[in-house]
Amino acid sequence: MKSINLFLSEKILFVCFISLLPIISLGQDTFSICAVDPVTGQVGSAGATCIGNASTSAIIISDVHPGVGVIHTQASYIGVNQINARAMMNMGYTPQQIIDSITENDFVNNPFIRQYGVVSLDSGGRSAAYTGINCMNYKNHITGPTYSIQGNILLGQQILDSMESRFLNTSGNLACKLMAAMQGAKVVGADTRCTPYGISSYSAFIRVANPNDVAGQLFLDYTVNTFPGNREPIDTLQTLFDLWGGCSASFISSNNQKSGIKSYPNPVTDFLTLESAENINTVDIIYPSGIIIKRILANSSKSTKIDLSDVNPGFYFVIIRMDDGGFTSMKVVK
Repeated sequence: MKSINLFLSEKILFVCFISLLPIISLGQDTFSICAVDPVTGQVGSAGATCIGNASTSAIIISDVHPGVGVIHTQASYIGVNQINARAMMNMGYTPQQIIDSITENDFVNNPFIRQYGVVSLDSGGRSAAYTGINCMNYKNHITGPTYSIQGNILLGQQILDSMESRFLNTSGNLACKLMAAMQGAKVVGADTRCTPYGISSYSAFIRVANPNDVAGQLFLDYTVNTFPGNREPIDTLQTLFDLWGGCSASFISSNNQKSGIKSYPNPVTDFLTLESAENINTVDIIYPSGIIIKRILANSSKSTKIDLSDVNPGFYFVIIRMDDGGFTSMKVVK
């Protein structure tokens, strides 16, 4: 493995990619957890913030590398630092080496307003974290062999401690433990900017990758945005998680996560067609807030057409259940 100094001498190679991501974001994203499971090889990520755009927050915070690890970049996010961290993870650097490098070589020489958490499957699980002294209070991080929990603009240390306790004391697969950690932060004003609205945050996400997943096609990948409306996003995330399969959904169980289901067109105008090699039992169309707006009985058919002509434009979650108890989930845009 090449030395970090040699890697940094090639930093200019990564700068050419900054048009792909924002160079600098002043957003101070708050509580999050990244974790790995050395037994199953799964890696995962979850978090929430009082910023209304859930998809943007998930992209900025969560960088999931199937079969390798996870990088979280939050608090005054800067795209070039993330690109460099991503490259180092792909080249086999340890979490601590990655954090040492991106803090010592911050793109605008100001690492003190940033926060990072990095975990990897290497050596049975490794983690490292960094919280800049000028991040907005309350800020801190907690690490264990297979996880890193970090936050800023927090109600207090109790948010991080509760997330860690839920994560460590919940049985089940990695997805279940991550969802439990999020429940540990479901406190009014966990992100203090949301205190006036009586909720913990405005948007939340959970993402889990199996070892052979590819970017954009993760085993579990939900982001929810409850702005405006003052609906608790962790409750919405829990609803979607339960509909998806909850703690019983694991890639090592009896192949319950189905693949090979075709859906078209996407984006859809009026009708969505689903085709499967196995019999489809039911199909749920779910609004991003977690509300089921349609439930279709497919009558054990291998093909079904769903009328979405009366559904407002936007994106929706689709959860398909088979006769044998298997399921799959996907996103559809109208």
